Amino acid sequence: MARTGRTGFAAGLAFTVALASAFAAHGQEGPLDPDTGLPVSKPFKFPELGVMKPFWARRITGYMTTADGARLRYSALLPKNTGRFPTVLTLNGYDAGSIGTTPYLKYRTSMSVDLDKRLVEAGYAVMGVNTAGTGCSDGRLEYTRPQLGQHGAEAVEFAAVQPWSDGKVGMVGASYSGSSQVATAQNRPPHLRAIVPGMVLTDYRDAIAPGGVPAPGFLTPFRVVFRGYWSDIVAQAAEEEGDTQCLQQIVRNLAAEESNSVMHLPVAHPLRDDYMNSFDLARNADRIQVPVLSVEAFQDQAITPRSSHYQARLDPDKLWLFQTNGRHDMYFAAAFQAMAIRFLDRFVKGQDNGFERDTPRTTVWMETFETGDSVLERRASPQPRWTVHKPTVKPSDLVVKEYHLAPGGVLSDGVSPGAADGFDYPGAGVAVNDVAGTTFWGPLPADWKKTSLAYTSAPLERDMLVYGPGSADLWVTANAGDADIQVTVTELRPDGQETYVQRGWLRLSNRTLDTARSTPLLPVHSEQPEHLSPVLPGRPTFARVEINKMGHYFRKGSRLRIWIDTPSQTGGLVFDNFTQAQRVHVLHTTRYDSIVRFGLLQDVSGPAAYPECGKTLMQPCRPDPLTGH
Repeated sequence: MARTGRTGFAAGLAFTVALASAFAAHGQEGPLDPDTGLPVSKPFKFPELGVMKPFWARRITGYMTTADGARLRYSALLPKNTGRFPTVLTLNGYDAGSIGTTPYLKYRTSMSVDLDKRLVEAGYAVMGVNTAGTGCSDGRLEYTRPQLGQHGAEAVEFAAVQPWSDGKVGMVGASYSGSSQVATAQNRPPHLRAIVPGMVLTDYRDAIAPGGVPAPGFLTPFRVVFRGYWSDIVAQAAEEEGDTQCLQQIVRNLAAEESNSVMHLPVAHPLRDDYMNSFDLARNADRIQVPVLSVEAFQDQAITPRSSHYQARLDPDKLWLFQTNGRHDMYFAAAFQAMAIRFLDRFVKGQDNGFERDTPRTTVWMETFETGDSVLERRASPQPRWTVHKPTVKPSDLVVKEYHLAPGGVLSDGVSPGAADGFDYPGAGVAVNDVAGTTFWGPLPADWKKTSLAYTSAPLERDMLVYGPGSADLWVTANAGDADIQVTVTELRPDGQETYVQRGWLRLSNRTLDTARSTPLLPVHSEQPEHLSPVLPGRPTFARVEINKMGHYFRKGSRLRIWIDTPSQTGGLVFDNFTQAQRVHVLHTTRYDSIVRFGLLQDVSGPAAYPECGKTLMQPCRPDPLTGH
């Protein structure tokens, strides 16, 4: 197995490290419980990652009451200078309301302690709020449903009228804290000036079943970590502060979560319905009016970059886009955080610092890598080998590059009719990366030649930057009524190494398109129950597989390859595939022409030298299996 030894667990953010710990602890045997005969479960504990000294002059804590009666726990850290301060707010369901406590100062937190320190030293008050039904906050936990944005807007207005606040409020944070910003800004609180959402989950249905393929493997460790923030970190903070009310609320919240966890969603709502649609933040993203610095990682192992299609609904005159290869924790990179503070200085403080004049609308870090020895050093260290700077990139700015699937495992520039290719389904597939953000290719199954197909282009005659989503437009037959398809994009380097680029998935019964929203490079599937359709045995079926967003530089002399097989572990996604054994065929004839399409970003010139294999975050290398190099 090709594995990058120091990337991943040791470099993950607290949430990612916690997920890794949850996986590692799963199945560990301890003393037996005499009542059940099962090993006693060990309480989940977050690791200490370092020590930070208090960097604020004053810490304020309390509860704010929302219009619907929920009491939300908050903590605020104030700068050492005097007067009123602009405020930067973080809202999440983890431990945001407990910032400034002992766990926080030991980096046992979902928050970026380093970013908070930079903000306080830059003259901002930093405020964290726990969402309803989480940590010390009461009310009902609703994740990304409308309540999140409503409460977020009230938290903005609450912060704006505090005696230490100057009324100017911005928001920061990634993952849950990123989703809360998108939700809040849609409600247009008057005092919100700007947001910096990263790694945003906008659609829970998409996260638990990308392309319609159930992916329950992430939910159990996520739930362990989610509850662990309350029972471990928030509880310790409350004990230190003597907050018995909080400790009692944690017990109630843990009990309530039993009947309202994310694990209920795929069981009670396995298909897209009105309830699942209520979790979709992208639908109303066009209501956002404040400046947005949006952050995404193409190989995000927790949520994928799929949710960031919400950006297409934003006002392009108010959007700055920061993209990179890498993990779910790229928000912690010090170089990005410096950019974020300049953005906040411009649009929250109102400083004329030239941000909108000297910062391109689109910044893409290319071949990003990390350095350092400790956890904190490595998660703050990511830097690009080189950077692409562009104005706003519209779909029409991309040149569509088509490859036709052809006999002999070839990607051809034109139609090349031939006999259909088949593979045994389901296969084990090949894992790429894991939930902890470890960069690696998993081992090839013993029967990989029977359970997968590969199509490879000729050596490229010129460099090309593949950018944005892609689409594998396949004609297939499946004789068991359904099947799950995975398309993997790789680069074949002249040195015989194969580099992972991106993946996409589709359950064939979920193939019906929303034609009004689909484009040549982005298939959008209806996913409405009435549009689900089985595959008739022996009948060619057209299915478009969305390949997730990417930003990869293919150099002259390299070859582009796609693999087609059964969905397999990709980061934190672990799939529950359709299990009926069958032979799936991919067609490539004049009538049934299977094509894969990519968007090419023009006028980009990168370094001639390839990145060192094993250094590029979340894009592992391996010897080409088809040649044995």
